[in-house]
Amino acid sequence: MLKLRRGTVLEAGPPADAFQRLSVDVAGEARSALADTGLVGASSVGDEVVVNVEAQDLALGSGGFDLVHVNLTRGCAADGLAGAHVMKLNYTSLQHAVLTVEGDQLALPLTAPVAIIGLHGQLAPVAWAFGEAAGAGGRLGYVQTSGGALPGGFSSVVRDLRDRGLLAGHLTAGQAFGGEGEAITTVGAIHHGIADLGWDAVLCGPGPGILGSGSALGHGGMIALDSAHAALALGCPTLVVARMSTGDPRPRHRGVSHHTRTVLDLLLAPVTVALPEGFDAEIPTRHSAHRMSVDVAAYAASGLPAKTMGRTHDEDPAFFAAALAAGGALAALRPGPGR
Repeated sequence: MLKLRRGTVLEAGPPADAFQRLSVDVAGEARSALADTGLVGASSVGDEVVVNVEAQDLALGSGGFDLVHVNLTRGCAADGLAGAHVMKLNYTSLQHAVLTVEGDQLALPLTAPVAIIGLHGQLAPVAWAFGEAAGAGGRLGYVQTSGGALPGGFSSVVRDLRDRGLLAGHLTAGQAFGGEGEAITTVGAIHHGIADLGWDAVLCGPGPGILGSGSALGHGGMIALDSAHAALALGCPTLVVARMSTGDPRPRHRGVSHHTRTVLDLLLAPVTVALPEGFDAEIPTRHSAHRMSVDVAAYAASGLPAKTMGRTHDEDPAFFAAALAAGGALAALRPGPGR
C-alpha cells in the first residue's frame, strides 16, 4: 500500500516551473517535500496535504523527499484538460489526460542521428559537446523516457540547457510526463522531434534518479536498449553513449560499465559508440567505435554539472570524457554538406 500521511504546510517556496518546494508538518516532524504543480497545484502555508513519505523514510539519495499526493485544502476542484483523451500514469490515482504529439504521417527513413543515454547525468556533457561542435545552427532535442524520474519538470539540468540554447526542445515519452510535449511512445517522440520540430539530432534517455538493483538487467539504464531499437527502427544513425568510470569503487562500473556492455550485447543491430581518446575502453566488435578527443576541463569551466555520484570531474574524468566524446560524435553524424 502507498505510505501516505496527512500533513500541514509550514513553508511554501515559489512554484518553480513544474514543482514547488515545501516544508510539511507530519505528526510533529517538519519534513521536506515537493509538489508537482502540474498535477496537484501550488500549495500555501497552512494547507492540509497528503504526502507520500516512503522515499524519505527509506533515505533514498536523489529521491529522498516526500511528494504531495493531494492538496486537500485547494486541490480538489480541477477541471482537467479539455479535448485530451490519452492518459498518463493511467490506472493510478495520479492518472491525468494529455494532448499527444504523434501525427498521422510517417516519414521514413529519418536521417538525423539519435544518441542514447542510460543516465540523466550524461545529458549535460553530451549537449554541451554537441553545441561546441555543431555551433549555433545545431538543433538538439531531448526525449525523456522512463528509467528514472517520470516528471519532466524535475530536472534543473534540462531548464539550464534550454536557457542556454543547448536544447531545442524537451518531449516526454511513455509514462514520463511534464515535458514541452507529450508522446505516447518513444518512437513517436523521436519521429515528432525530427520530422515536425526540425531537430537535426536527438538525445534520448531517462530523467534524474536512475533506478537500480545491482542486478544485470534490473536497472533503469536498460531503457537504453528500447530507445536504441526505436531509433534504429526509424532509420536514424544510432549512437550509444558509453557509461564509463575511472573512479567508481564498484568494479562492474570501471572502464565501460556493465550497464553499457549489457545493452551492446543485447542489441539486435549494430550501433556506433563514441569513446574518448586517452582512456582504455573496449566494446563488442560488431559495433563501431568512434574515437574522439575531448576537453574535460573546458566542460567543467562551463558551469554545467560536473559531478557524478558525488565524484567531481577530477575524481572520475572517464565518465565526463565518454559523454563529451558522444556529443562531438553526434554532431559529426548529422547529415549535410561538410559532415
